[in-house]
Amino acid sequence: MSGATLGFISAGLAGILMMAMLFHERRTLAHWLFLAGMTWLLLERLFAGFSAVALDAAELHQWQNWRVLVLSLLPGAWALFSLAYARGDASSVLPRSVWYLAPLFLVPAGVALLSWTSLVTIVSADADPRILRIELSFAAKVVYLAVLLGSVMVLMNLERTYRASVGTMRWRIKFMILGLGVLFAVLAYTSSQALLFSIVNPSLEVLFSGAVIVSCLLILRSLFRTGHFEVSVYPSQLVLHNSLTVLLAGVYLVIVGILGKAAPLLGDAAGIPLRAFLVLIALVVLSVLLLSDRMRLHTRQFISRHFQRPLYDYRTVWRTFAEGTTRCLEERQLCSAVVKLASEIFQALSVTIWLVDDKHRGLHLVASSSLKSGEGHLQASDAAELIRAFSERPDPIDVDSSKEFWASALRRAQPGEFRKGGNRAAVALQAGGEILGILMLGDRVGGVAFTLQDFDLLKAIADQAAANLLNINLAQKLSQAKQLEAFQAMSAFFVHDLKNTASTLSLMLQNLPVHYQDPKFREDALRGISKTVAHINDLISRLSVLRHELAINAVECDLNALVQETLALQEQAGGFRVRRELGNLPRLQLDPGQIQKVLTNLLMNAREAIGADGQITVETSQANGWAVVTVSDTGCGMTPEFIDHRLFRPFQTTKKRGIGIGMFHCKMIVEAHRGRIEVRSEPGKGTAFRVLLPIAAA
Repeated sequence: MSGATLGFISAGLAGILMMAMLFHERRTLAHWLFLAGMTWLLLERLFAGFSAVALDAAELHQWQNWRVLVLSLLPGAWALFSLAYARGDASSVLPRSVWYLAPLFLVPAGVALLSWTSLVTIVSADADPRILRIELSFAAKVVYLAVLLGSVMVLMNLERTYRASVGTMRWRIKFMILGLGVLFAVLAYTSSQALLFSIVNPSLEVLFSGAVIVSCLLILRSLFRTGHFEVSVYPSQLVLHNSLTVLLAGVYLVIVGILGKAAPLLGDAAGIPLRAFLVLIALVVLSVLLLSDRMRLHTRQFISRHFQRPLYDYRTVWRTFAEGTTRCLEERQLCSAVVKLASEIFQALSVTIWLVDDKHRGLHLVASSSLKSGEGHLQASDAAELIRAFSERPDPIDVDSSKEFWASALRRAQPGEFRKGGNRAAVALQAGGEILGILMLGDRVGGVAFTLQDFDLLKAIADQAAANLLNINLAQKLSQAKQLEAFQAMSAFFVHDLKNTASTLSLMLQNLPVHYQDPKFREDALRGISKTVAHINDLISRLSVLRHELAINAVECDLNALVQETLALQEQAGGFRVRRELGNLPRLQLDPGQIQKVLTNLLMNAREAIGADGQITVETSQANGWAVVTVSDTGCGMTPEFIDHRLFRPFQTTKKRGIGIGMFHCKMIVEAHRGRIEVRSEPGKGTAFRVLLPIAAA
């Protein structure tokens, strides 16, 4: 078949794919990027077909210039698609990728536009003047270099997406990944050859047309798998770590470079494309084998069967499972991690976890590698029967071989995706003498049945997952108990304060009818009501710090002047004197209002602690990069137990009229300034608070 025919067929298939995508019901960013990439690919192959039937050198030159110009737009469009396809984090990944996507768009396209009339040169072959050779200019070489780098980048992104997928998600996107993998592997090969020889080889153009045809057919096959554009995976952010694409691309380019350098010495330059193509085929086959779930499963089984090796490396499996679940702090997060790990360990595409509800009468779907939200529904009667059945069967069960009623309900809840997917297996998640849920596996790669080794490992994983679930439930109950305890403590303070306030108002209302005509009584009543309202407002304002985020508005200020101002206000209002020892301090970045609250609270606490004959001292100094304010008194002091466990906690106080929020608020303010607060105290000998604020912040 001629190159022109293959070029037009490949362009036609690309057009069919575009039409199929245009009629897709739901269009996302990935859909539009796919359409853009296919548009450039269609035009590039169309111009390649016209080049193959060109009648003279001028016409060939024109079509090749247009082809290279369109080719310059390919790497950027497909790189964007490879970052958006099947990615749940595309909206956050794409903006972070601008630093390398922008050059991939702008450099080749800009160079091609500036030189688009002279991207190629048409010359006659030395052996036969009738044969025309297409030589690349410097600008065209820049385009082909961008195509090579872009192809590697696309393959790398597709590999990351494929590796991050699990279960039936991987099954749904497999043919799209495979089709684009074929396309860009061949594109990387043809562009490397063009760079090596600085010409457009017609035979390689035929090869690329064939790759486009194969790629389009594979992608068309993927369109028959429902939901492949709705898959959302979240690949690791470690771009080059363990990347098979980067390794194989590096090996291929090194080998091609060695072949290019050795060819003149060996006198066999004509054989380089064939050898490079064979190297490419070998590396592609190797990559397919390394990424194949089925191949890995059959290899493990072969070694286990013929070399008396266990089917699983239990230490590696357990370490992987522990690392994947240790940081999970919520039920749904843990179950999602268990589903992914179980799918990878057992090579099962459909893994689902149902958890028992709080009343132990129903099961609800929490995580699955195959079922979407709303699927996998279990009727209340079925759920009750399943809970009862699995409570009596702690070991894994072959669901498909069981004839009992509960097994048919479980099969309906998770139907098989494949006719030959192996028997489905289920195991109870039991811990602490109660059933917490059910873990079910199905659609095993290659339709391999579960063995006794599989069941043993599945039981161990289920028990560990159940233990983790129980720990999460207990931690949540403990957290709720602590929240209730804090609420009860706060309520006790509120009730005590409001009870006293209500008693005062009640007594006033009882006397009001009798003494209303007495002007002095009315004055006392108004004064009492005003004092009560002020007390309630003060109580509300002091409690509001617990529910509002602390905002710091830092300005440059003199800490010594702030101390002097606070002392003057307190001495004027309270009628007590303070000894001052203020050292030299630089100007600091502080929130004056918030720091004044800290100083005021410390001074008031000291005033209440010293009684009539005590002494309060305020000192300022600097040491080791810190500005230090020390407020000390000779009062009653505090016990070590109170300092360690109660001083800075809300609702903990030794005052009869306090609510235990002042020191908690002070600690919040100081830490918001990136400082710290220290205390030294001894019962009967006084207390010293040290507020340390960073000088470096200035």
